[in-house]
Amino acid sequence: MAETVKKTKAPAKPRKAPAKKAAILTMKAPGTPKSVSHEDVAQLAHRFWAERGFQHGHDAEDWFRAEQELRGKAS
Repeated sequence: MAETVKKTKAPAKPRKAPAKKAAILTMKAPGTPKSVSHEDVAQLAHRFWAERGFQHGHDAEDWFRAEQELRGKAS
């Protein structure tokens, strides 16, 4: 009977690390509102609510005011 030779697998090729996405630098036009995080707006809106004595019914006003202040467009 013929002797069978077991083939060995070739060593696995090293995997390449995923390519890092290049940072995209964007310049905003003057007057363009800066972006603010949801969390920052929520915290500031909550503070406005607390300052008003936790009165309900003005949540949208608090949220809008917080967005405007954080974007530097408070009037």
